[in-house]
Amino acid sequence: MALPKATASEKALKLRKRVKAKKPNFVRQESWKYVRLKENWRRPHGLDNKVRKRIKGWPARVSAGYRGPKSARALHPSGFEDILVYNADDLKQIDAATQAVRIAHAVGQRKRVQILTEARKKKIVVLNQRQVKEATKKEEESTEEAEKGEAETEEAKKTEEPTEEEKISKPKKRTE
Repeated sequence: MALPKATASEKALKLRKRVKAKKPNFVRQESWKYVRLKENWRRPHGLDNKVRKRIKGWPARVSAGYRGPKSARALHPSGFEDILVYNADDLKQIDAATQAVRIAHAVGQRKRVQILTEARKKKIVVLNQRQVKEATKKEEESTEEAEKGEAETEEAKKTEEPTEEEKISKPKKRTE
């Protein structure tokens, strides 16, 4: 029985995983020594800096030689190519088989919902869909409230507001 052939993106992801396993963990110099220093990589600058000089026994320094495989560089961990989208018209250029969409941070709620509906119609994967789901839920709730009727809200407003007679009869409190 023959096994199904792996797609190019699956091969690239496996290759990236294998190459990444051989890479060192790049840590900030002496972050293991001081609690105040996080392990986040910072480029070494000092005149006698051991990491900058690449002295044996000190951690490896980030360089271009540690780059991942070219075939896997633009790929999201899901195997799709990550494309940034700003409006629904940008979805026309997307290939649903190989590309996935990430909605830009600056996109507002209304456009976000439009992009989501278009993506669902075209069966395009949305990578940051959680934010979009929240937006659609809010919009659904607002439409449900509108359907319940404006009359109910008007009645509630009337009951909350005191009449003119009540306003006059209540003495004003003095604040000091």
